[in-house]
Amino acid sequence: MKLNQLADNPGSTKDRKRVGRGIGSGTGKTGGRGVKGQKSRSGVAIKGFEGGQMPLHRRMPKRGFNAPFSKKWAVVNVGRIQQAIDAGKLDAGAVIDAAALISAGVIRRERDGVRLLGNGEIKAKAQFNIACASKTAIEAVEKAGGSVTLSAAKPAKTE
Repeated sequence: MKLNQLADNPGSTKDRKRVGRGIGSGTGKTGGRGVKGQKSRSGVAIKGFEGGQMPLHRRMPKRGFNAPFSKKWAVVNVGRIQQAIDAGKLDAGAVIDAAALISAGVIRRERDGVRLLGNGEIKAKAQFNIACASKTAIEAVEKAGGSVTLSAAKPAKTE
């Protein structure tokens, strides 16, 4: 078989419907839109409208709650910290805080503070000075011989 012999199966593709090209085409004049009314005009898309029936997005129950003053943490796992230490981007001997993590490229911005989570494994003896940490993260760091100091988080932004 050669590239110039490739072809679709017969009947697998239909020709494009050329709307509004004369009465002989069967889709001339109104172009299959019927007559008059909002939907016959151009630029109309009534999203979610179901002909007066209560639309699906209003039939569904409301669920959940977004706390307006919740803190937006910059989340870091201990496994990611260990990767940065192994790569030489973080110094395990120095205190690891938000500024050190940003300069190492572990997080992009501090937000309301750094939250340390316990996913992964840390072997380096490191001192952390961060806003928040999970119990498993504190246990993992202390097991490796390090310590976690929790500083006050920045207040959440009120808008």
